[in-house]
Amino acid sequence: MKNTPVVSRAVIVGFAGVTLLSALAAVDQPKPVAPPAAVSAPAAPAKPPVVRDAMGNALRRAPTGHLTNYYEEKVGIYTLPDPLVLQNGQSVRDAATWFNVRRPELIELYAREIFGRVPSTTPKVRFEVVATDPAAMDGTAVRKHVVAHFGEKPDGPTVNLIMYLPAKAKGPVPLVLSISFVGGLPLPPPPAGAPPRVPGRAEPVAEILAHGYGYAVLRYTEIQPDNAAGLSEGVIGLARATGQTTRAPDEWGAISAWSWALSRVQDFIETEPAVDAKRVALVGHSRLGKTVLWAGAQDTRFALIYSSQSGEMGSALARRDFGETVDDMAANFPYQFAGNFQKYAGHWNDMPVDAHLLIALSAPRPVLITTGSGDMWSDPRGSFLSVVAAGPVYRLLGKSDLGTVEMPPLDTPVATGTLGYLENKGPHIISDLDWKTFLDFADRHL
Repeated sequence: MKNTPVVSRAVIVGFAGVTLLSALAAVDQPKPVAPPAAVSAPAAPAKPPVVRDAMGNALRRAPTGHLTNYYEEKVGIYTLPDPLVLQNGQSVRDAATWFNVRRPELIELYAREIFGRVPSTTPKVRFEVVATDPAAMDGTAVRKHVVAHFGEKPDGPTVNLIMYLPAKAKGPVPLVLSISFVGGLPLPPPPAGAPPRVPGRAEPVAEILAHGYGYAVLRYTEIQPDNAAGLSEGVIGLARATGQTTRAPDEWGAISAWSWALSRVQDFIETEPAVDAKRVALVGHSRLGKTVLWAGAQDTRFALIYSSQSGEMGSALARRDFGETVDDMAANFPYQFAGNFQKYAGHWNDMPVDAHLLIALSAPRPVLITTGSGDMWSDPRGSFLSVVAAGPVYRLLGKSDLGTVEMPPLDTPVATGTLGYLENKGPHIISDLDWKTFLDFADRHL
């Protein structure tokens, strides 16, 4: 497959034969910002202390020997796959070729090499409304508790979907669907000896409702556990053959399982008369930001995608040597990906895809990407560059791109087009400004 070099000074991204020289980016790139201290469990006595660079950024050495880099002048030179060149080298010059040839090629590459294929043995899903409160939130909302039952067994896995719908809506409303770390029900107590949970910012349900949207949230670990042992549990466990103990190289990982479940929730949403199922916005943060990008790429029923700080193998370019890398992901989260993903540790440039292609797979639908200056691990600049590099696909399909190749100042959204980007001054969270930017973005498109 032909690769198109991509260039920039501060952001050098091009689409027609320029080379990205990241050393030049140091001219106007702010010095790395030390992330705020995270809430974490005390380190076990046997573990060495965390090593940090001069700016306070944590340094990690992957099993490949790679050491974390946080400096633009050390990113190196890389070449991105051209989104508008087929694997046989032919150019994509019209929408029909994109939708009928190039897009299916990229979906296949991501399914086979990165996230894993959804098997034909996925469990059946049955939805049940178990409770309704017509006067929730001081009478401003109708709250529904919906339980998704996976598989045929009465004691099979269940997922709790909590929905809030404007009480005085005069017709079907658009919906914000959030896949979350905490969900809409209280978390069970942590196991004995487990590290304390990092507190997260509550999602602004009242503000979402005030914009005229419904809101629905589910907890991702109810779909599939977020650990390697969980590959025999959750929906992946239900889909496995009896006695199966190993995975095929292209078998689905946890991100594909979480994404698949979001499509099943969309199936239910299409039966809910109070919701306009053609105006559903997906929201996810961190690894769940990766999840919503992959869900939006596969399922075109989702009208808008908002991915917050999804970093490596999400919105940030994997070929950039900055912050978390493919090596780190392959070592620390192998269960989230297909087995084939492992072969790209230490060989990033051999991957047939990169983040700009994952974003482009949602075209022509709107996509918003947000990052945080206190989260250098997830490479904010790499996410900006990938949004810019997805632009040619949006322009081919008659939509606006980001509208700039210059990275905006902190706390300055660039979100008036079909693609949007913001780097806030915060840590690894969805900030108040992120939510405001998302709601303004959604208002323009939904």
